[in-house]
Amino acid sequence: MTRQPHDQFAKQYLAELLASLGQVEISREIIAEVQQADIFFIPAPQLTTNLEPWGLLGRMVATSCLLEPFRNQPSKTEIRSCLLKLFSLQSEFQRRAKREDMELPETNLPQLWILATSASTALIESFGAKLELANWPPGVYFFPPAYKTAIISINQLPPIPETLWIRLLGKGKIQRQAIGELIALPPEHPLRGNILELISIWRLNLETQANLTEDERELFMILSTAFEKLREELLQQGRQEGRQEGRQEGIQQNRRELLESLLSTKFGTIDSTLAAIIESLSQLPPAEFINVVLALPGLEREQIIARFGNTQN
Repeated sequence: MTRQPHDQFAKQYLAELLASLGQVEISREIIAEVQQADIFFIPAPQLTTNLEPWGLLGRMVATSCLLEPFRNQPSKTEIRSCLLKLFSLQSEFQRRAKREDMELPETNLPQLWILATSASTALIESFGAKLELANWPPGVYFFPPAYKTAIISINQLPPIPETLWIRLLGKGKIQRQAIGELIALPPEHPLRGNILELISIWRLNLETQANLTEDERELFMILSTAFEKLREELLQQGRQEGRQEGRQEGIQQNRRELLESLLSTKFGTIDSTLAAIIESLSQLPPAEFINVVLALPGLEREQIIARFGNTQN
């Protein structure tokens, strides 16, 4: 799979996971020569949220950090580019502290986390990175302390609940197993629903692309498992609507969020016309709603308005 589609999903996925914990900036420009960090995260002041549901990711974002995901093993040049972004951002922090006549402890400087689907022993050793098994699981390699950098080899992470949200960015059987674990989470889990929808939208986006690579075809099949589960749950919700009227607004809100995410991914923004259509579509019977979700990725804006605009009252 090309780097860009994975980047788009990875940024949206990490932003969704971290949104309730602090400030998330996607494609954050770094001063120097203009660069962009995939994800720049600053935890909320006095963060009191129980971070246990976020597992390993929650530990990683306890302080401000850059998150740089890679669909394939990064090259040495790519890792050096990530380090350059980190050092430029740290310099920006230091300049700001100097202007404001404030001390900036080393612990307050951003950390870099490189998320790689795999990382060879040769690559890891070339940067002097080492495991810290007393405090971190296998697969998390730390550069010498002054670099404030770690590379996570996702294929080496143990398949335990703590690593789930990182393993979802893996490849092949690693990602397939992680999606199975995501689906198996209880419906009331605080992160499950939104991430399941986001993965389903990624699958829908792949469906609209022509000439998929072998990696993309494999990924499409893996993501289809999550999509089918989401469709099944939407149908189940519909069957329960008559018996659980109090949940109706919650169901429609979930539908609105799914449609908004799908259309904003496709068009960038949601204007008043599309917002009205989303509101109307969210109230359709389950089977009709699923058909709409399947159809939307292949339609242009004018087609959506022509086809679904007349459903508005």
